[in-house]
Amino acid sequence: MITELRDSYGHVFEEKLLEEISKIGVYKEIPEGFKLLEIGDYIKSMPLLMSGAIKILREDHDGDELLLYYLERGETCSMTMTCCLGHKQSEIRAVAETDTKLIMVPVGKMEDWTSKYESWRNFVLESYHNRINELLTTLDGIAFFQLDERLVQYLKKKAEINNDNIIKYTHQEIAYDLHTSRVVISRLLKKLEQLGKIELHRNYLKLIKL
Repeated sequence: MITELRDSYGHVFEEKLLEEISKIGVYKEIPEGFKLLEIGDYIKSMPLLMSGAIKILREDHDGDELLLYYLERGETCSMTMTCCLGHKQSEIRAVAETDTKLIMVPVGKMEDWTSKYESWRNFVLESYHNRINELLTTLDGIAFFQLDERLVQYLKKKAEINNDNIIKYTHQEIAYDLHTSRVVISRLLKKLEQLGKIELHRNYLKLIKL
């Protein structure tokens, strides 16, 4: 585990901190589609991603979801940290976008490391900064961009996350992530296909030129 930790976080944390994480952290391999965190859960540990990706979702009163952002290698979730430190219930849902490897760090160590390691303090602050920027980007997309523009950005990001121009998602699943209806998504995807930007197939689509 220490080798993978160094590969993913060696440029961020000093060796002593890496050794502490390897001793107390719990290594997990999470399959694609697995739900790591549900809304209302109390959080006792926070994830450090070593490979793969996790999508963070918000839910409205009707049970519809909105994709907030992705977590990737070398990152953690600032919303998880906030809940950890405040001993509050989670307001987000976390689902593995791809097969993911991570280390779960106990909540109790977070405050200790904040005072003990400058690199940890910087990591936490940078994580908050990055997540706020991503949330602002999501908000801007909803407020200022048309749904067809949001869909294109969503497809590009999904292809980047999976390192594949084949997106194995149904129209309904895309609609859930973008907080809209399947009918609307199907119409917009068909338009993109007519423009030669994607190819539509049963239960997946292929990016051609977005």
